[in-house]
Amino acid sequence: MNAIRNEKLTVSDQTQVETFITKARIGHLGVTDGDVPYVVPLNYAYYNDQLYFHGANEGKKVRIIKENNQACFSICEEYGTMVDPVPAKTDTAYMSVMIFGEIEEVTDLDEATQAMQMMIDKYVPGYYERAVRKSHVQNYRSSVGASTAVYRIAPQTITAKANPLDEAIAFFSRSTRP
Repeated sequence: MNAIRNEKLTVSDQTQVETFITKARIGHLGVTDGDVPYVVPLNYAYYNDQLYFHGANEGKKVRIIKENNQACFSICEEYGTMVDPVPAKTDTAYMSVMIFGEIEEVTDLDEATQAMQMMIDKYVPGYYERAVRKSHVQNYRSSVGASTAVYRIAPQTITAKANPLDEAIAFFSRSTRP
């Protein structure tokens, strides 16, 4: 992992980082369209040290990835606000991870099917009685006719930081106070 400017916020416990990545629900894929940033929120799955996401096999995101497959995938969860008598010291409790790497389309049907199954297990656990079939991944078409593509980011660099919630100074509005 790369060093973070405010070292006291660095999370170096690999198990904590991987647990966070695995359980968090939304990530933001950042890519570059020429010299213009493009960020899109995505569902994803993380397993075997790889990050997977899926989407249509055409469109702006796919065009950008084909032109420049360098990516930053950002995941963050906010846990509350902490107050201080000095307004400028009011702070947010959070954890965030940034994954840098190259995006590759998954062309192996077994791997793509496994990635889709991991996403289903994450977002709708126990809903489907049967596992995803290869034929479904291979033949699925959206309502606009696009087929599904599965992508992988093999992390080259991961940074993580956190600012834990201090319950003693956690802010609750009068209407939400426990």
